[in-house]
Amino acid sequence: MNKENVCAWFVFNSGQVLIEKQADGYHIPVGPEPPVEVPVGSTVHLIGELNGWPAKTYAIHHPVAGDEHSPRMMKDLRASFDVLPFAEYQRAGKASQILNWDRNSRYCPMCGVPTQQVTPIAKRCPECRQEFYPRISPAIIVLIKKDDSILLVHARNFRGNFKGLVAGFLEPGETLEECVHREVMEETGLTIRNLRYFGSQPWPYPSGIMVGYTADYAGGTIKLQSEELSAGAFYHRDNLPEIPKKLSIARRLIDAWLAGEV
Repeated sequence: MNKENVCAWFVFNSGQVLIEKQADGYHIPVGPEPPVEVPVGSTVHLIGELNGWPAKTYAIHHPVAGDEHSPRMMKDLRASFDVLPFAEYQRAGKASQILNWDRNSRYCPMCGVPTQQVTPIAKRCPECRQEFYPRISPAIIVLIKKDDSILLVHARNFRGNFKGLVAGFLEPGETLEECVHREVMEETGLTIRNLRYFGSQPWPYPSGIMVGYTADYAGGTIKLQSEELSAGAFYHRDNLPEIPKKLSIARRLIDAWLAGEV
């Protein structure tokens, strides 16, 4: 394909992204023109590059009709992790976050005037001159070890029956480390020690970043915060329940522990 004027198109509708089946599997559509007509009122955003092509994203008002036998179909962003190359899934996550920001920053919250986009990730109010950037909400997630077991919980907002790790959003005025200790105490009644940074992951559901830690159990008896968690216990490595899919940093933490890396 001649690369001149060709773009990778990330087309979204209600949390679903348009993908197409090619000879080697599913991919984001690539071509000189948008694969679906850009609706009136939708902004086409430049979100970087993909495989040497400019990457662009926009929202449509209705899903593209299709099924598993069609070349093109809409796929839930989370589920696209299972079928798209990782670089395309990552860029789709950024596209989703940009569209979420665009949808929620059309008017200045101070004076109500329509904002103007001045860079790919900045808008400005023409009246009060305030600038608005994509908001990213930081959250912590922690793997807590006790001998040869780890703490696994089921949060009421989980999709499915799997058990994952304690997590929560950063509050104003606290460090990430303080957030870990607070969330563990609030949700489980436990104290921890030997807190160590593991890594981070963009989490475009809708617009966050997960900051991962490991820690050792220090003391206490599990007392679940019932409005947040429905189950929680320490599980031995030989008797783990269903755990998160490889999509998440939670699974990376658990896999690293199983491999003896943390």
